Amino acid sequence: VSRRWCSVAHTLRVKQEIDEKRKAALLGGGLKRIDTQHKKGKLSARERLSVLLDPGTFVEYDMFMEHTCSDFGMEKQKFSGDSVVTGHGEIHGRRVFVFSQDFTVFGGSLSSVHAKKICKVMDQAMLVGAPVIGLNDSGGARIQEGVESLAGYADIFQRNVLSSGVVPQVSVIMGPCAGGAVYSPAITDFIFMVKDTSYLFITGPDVVKAVTNEDVTQEELGGAKTHTVTSGVAHKAFENDVHALLQLRRFYDFIPMNNKSGPPIRKCYDPWDRLVPSLDTVVPLDSMAAYHMLDVILDVVDDRDFFEIMPMYAKNLIVGFARMNGQTVGVVANNPESAAGCLDINSSVKGARFVRFCDSFNIPILTFVDVPGFLPGTSQEYQGIIRHGAKLLYAYAEATVPKITVITRKAYGGAYDVMSSEAPCGGTINYAWPTAEVAVEWEPKGVGRPIRVPGPEGRGQVRGRVHQGSSATPFPAAIRGFCGRYN
Repeated sequence: VSRRWCSVAHTLRVKQEIDEKRKAALLGGGLKRIDTQHKKGKLSARERLSVLLDPGTFVEYDMFMEHTCSDFGMEKQKFSGDSVVTGHGEIHGRRVFVFSQDFTVFGGSLSSVHAKKICKVMDQAMLVGAPVIGLNDSGGARIQEGVESLAGYADIFQRNVLSSGVVPQVSVIMGPCAGGAVYSPAITDFIFMVKDTSYLFITGPDVVKAVTNEDVTQEELGGAKTHTVTSGVAHKAFENDVHALLQLRRFYDFIPMNNKSGPPIRKCYDPWDRLVPSLDTVVPLDSMAAYHMLDVILDVVDDRDFFEIMPMYAKNLIVGFARMNGQTVGVVANNPESAAGCLDINSSVKGARFVRFCDSFNIPILTFVDVPGFLPGTSQEYQGIIRHGAKLLYAYAEATVPKITVITRKAYGGAYDVMSSEAPCGGTINYAWPTAEVAVEWEPKGVGRPIRVPGPEGRGQVRGRVHQGSSATPFPAAIRGFCGRYN
């Protein structure tokens, strides 16, 4: 009886200790530091997960892990779970693996244990075949651990690379992310940021000042506006933590679990054969007049529901996710309202990366074309428009998913080939609107391109001129089989 009593007492003591450790882990760095987070307009690591995941679905991993550093008095400063919360849960009933860095514990700095927890989640995601979402809020490597923390970053980078194209990876920057920490988000498929509270840079303002004598604030150097408008590093920015996480839930509903499964299909209440009279007049009769291609996209897709990617960067090309009859599609579209819809370096890179993501994860691509060509100028040529423009061509050509192209107006020269034309780049089918203008190149109204007599003896002699009107209609392309449908 006494042995049994001792066993029960021991079990109760262990259970009590577990409960105490669990309570401590749930508080992270303590109520005071959580309150500091709130004053900065930020949620705690666990609060973020509670907003992101379906209620009651989060299963935490390694809650009681602690760092192993004994230098600089660190053995006296230990927190259950260290500085990151990891596990899996569900979004709209679909499995997802997550990690959320806890800024209240050592500033969210990455220790060897922190890295091991993240690596474990990523390994499980690869094993199961489910996406990984990382909520980043970290001061960088834990200096007290030295090279061990740097080795931890390398382990994470390796898994980012191995997961690329196999399971979707999403990074949400919800605080500082500097130095070596920036490379993991850069490798992932999508980066989202929170306005005014998130920063992404390799070297901070102090280092920039010391090396270049340039005065710059954190916001100017690596804030959400910088990376969504200027650099193109981030794909979208949101007003606050809650808005970002709710939009992430919406975004998650468009993407598949892995590269072997298709995206989720949702019941569609938008009739596939509905009439849209506005599409008859959305393209101006004057080919020089601008219009916003987003109006066309919203009218065509299910329920006008379109999740645009990189809306503030390279506005001359629109990319994003929508549904057609309940099926997720990736949309790529020239936007005549910005730079006349010309392709340039930034838009080519933006489009290429998006097309390759869609191809990797079995998402059909719908392309709306209104492109007069590549943006001319020495700036573009010197920066390598030929090399970067070829990236979009390559992405379309190698894509094996269904590709449907709709020519709404201009489709001129090499830019038409790049924008998923039917024959050269393997487009599944091309549609041309009555307003379509398919031609070798664009010429100003009333000006024709000279056709010169070949050979030395005919040098300088003009045999005739090709005018825009002679081929700037869908008919020559349709006659030659380059437009499968004329609607």
